[in-house]
This record gives sequence, C-alpha cells and structure tokens, in this order.
Amino acid sequence: MKKELKTLPEPPEQGRPLPASRPSRDVLDLLLTRRSTTAGAMTEPGPGEDELQIILRAGARVPDHRKLSPFRFLVFRGAARAKIGEVLAQCQREDYPHFPEERIAFEAARFERAPVVVAVISSPKKDPKDTPEWEQELASGAVCQNMLIAASGLGYAAQWLTEWYAYDRRVLDAMGLEPQEKIAGYIYLASAAEDPVERPRPDLDAITKEYGA
Repeated sequence: MKKELKTLPEPPEQGRPLPASRPSRDVLDLLLTRRSTTAGAMTEPGPGEDELQIILRAGARVPDHRKLSPFRFLVFRGAARAKIGEVLAQCQREDYPHFPEERIAFEAARFERAPVVVAVISSPKKDPKDTPEWEQELASGAVCQNMLIAASGLGYAAQWLTEWYAYDRRVLDAMGLEPQEKIAGYIYLASAAEDPVERPRPDLDAITKEYGA
C-alpha cells in the first residue's frame, strides 16, 4: 500500500541536528526482504511527480566524499521513452542489419516497459583535493540502491538495469552525456503486474572472514 505523501518529512535545514541512528523494524524488514521486479513484470501506474521527487531526494542522499555530488538524473516519461527508443533501434539496425523488424521493435520499446525510467549518471568531478574517481563512482551506485529502497517504501516496483544501451557511446551522446560520464544504472519505476519470488542469496560464511582469525 502506498504511503500518504503528507506523512513524509520535508528536507531538513542545513545545520539541523539529526539522529545518529533511527531504530526501525520496518526499515530492517524492507532491507532484508527487498526484491527487484523485472521490467517485463511492470505495469501502470508509475510514481507521480511528487513521489518521483521523493525517490530522487532519497537517491541523492548518499555518502558523498567532499560533497561533490558526482551524479545527476535524466528522467524518461511519456513520449520521451519512444523518442530514445528510436535511437536504440537505429543503433541496432547499424550493428545488426540482419535483425528482423520484430527484434528491432523489441529494442525500441526497452524504455516503454515502465511508466518512468531514470538514468542515474555517474558524473565524476575534478577537485583540488583529488577525491578518487572510484569513490565518486561508488556514490553513484549508492544512489541507485537508495532509489530502489525509496520506490519500495512508496509502494512501487523497481529494477536497476544497465544492458547494452548503458555502454553504447551513440546512445550516451544522444542523452547528452559528457565524455567522462557513465550510466550507473537505469532505474525502472512502475507498479508490479505480479509479485517477484525470492532468489538465491550469498552464503555469508563463504564471503565473510574475520581479520586475524
């Protein structure tokens, strides 16, 4: 069930004291059971303008060394999804002239699988203190994860995707990315046509070691 927007907090004023922790069983339940919904299982409606702003606010509220904001958003809604789809289709025709039109149409419709798609763009900054670019890229990944959690908290389905059109320079140029910028992920936002099921998760014992043990 979607939460009422009026119950959500306004952005805190700069310098306002904030709690160092906020014990919440609801937050833990969300983190421990969150599951992406595949784009193929998405349907209308997607988040409205106010809800999207909340998702973007949550996305931007990540650890950010030296406060560089090394990320930005590009939103695809309505006819813009088909417009960028034309770019995807042309790229596929150039690279795979033998593809049938059905396959080209599939590629053209990739952004239309959800009512709202947000490209999270990693936009590393040069600064006098030489903040490592890797740290800035990690911040962009955190943005994507925060957006997934915020979408779920608002009652929407979400998926973080990349696929070929996150790496094709022709597509990035059509989106207006600068040479140093990359797509950290496309965040698909919608309602779920069906509930996802749990998938295998990492064995913590296999990936965790106590230093010095």
